[in-house]
Amino acid sequence: MRVAVVVPTYNESGNLPLLVEQLEALAVDGLGFIVIDDGSPDGTGQVADRLAAARLGRFIVVHRQGKYGLGTAYVAGFKAALDAGAEQVVQMDADLSHPSAEIPAMLAKLGDADVVVGSRYTRGGRLDPAWGFKRRQTSAWGNRGIRCVMGLKVKDATGGFKAYRRSALEAVGLDRLRVTGFGFQAEVAYRCQKAGLKVVEHPILFTDRKYGRSKMSLGIIIEAFWRLTLLRLRGGR
Repeated sequence: MRVAVVVPTYNESGNLPLLVEQLEALAVDGLGFIVIDDGSPDGTGQVADRLAAARLGRFIVVHRQGKYGLGTAYVAGFKAALDAGAEQVVQMDADLSHPSAEIPAMLAKLGDADVVVGSRYTRGGRLDPAWGFKRRQTSAWGNRGIRCVMGLKVKDATGGFKAYRRSALEAVGLDRLRVTGFGFQAEVAYRCQKAGLKVVEHPILFTDRKYGRSKMSLGIIIEAFWRLTLLRLRGGR
């Protein structure tokens, strides 16, 4: 497993097989999968196990018994990827909102960067054309607000589509990550910046999920602002 794709799941049984199919069609050398399922009642964990059985050594499933937060799922997935020997690690959502076709280009940019962010807000990046005005503004202003709170240079501070060198995850220090929910992405961006890592942005088209319901809410965004503000005031401690 040279390139590990880390995917947290909760009720993504319809999306996961399609995502794996898309990724395997890219023919990325040494591609492997790390799925972290938080006890999905729709059987996503069992779907993942069936996919793993057909890809021995290239597909690891981490079963958790409850919803412990997106951040802890990613930390568990990153650790599993590093333990499996991955030199490059990709993180992405299971809902097909992230364009799998951009992964080869993002991995290529790791030749000169520590982290590559699949960005909606850099030049050339776009949001789903079907999104209404209110949803676009909520996303854009939420991202700007978090960038301001954390002092981030990266334009897409809340995006969950990233590629890392192994050394970047080791430099961040996975056991230091504190935010468990929506703000996790911004905390990682903050710690990458503090560690002096070279972060570049790759423009993507972010589309709406194919199946299932979004887990995002206003309450989740407010909680993220609160936790990130405390993190910044404490200097990352």
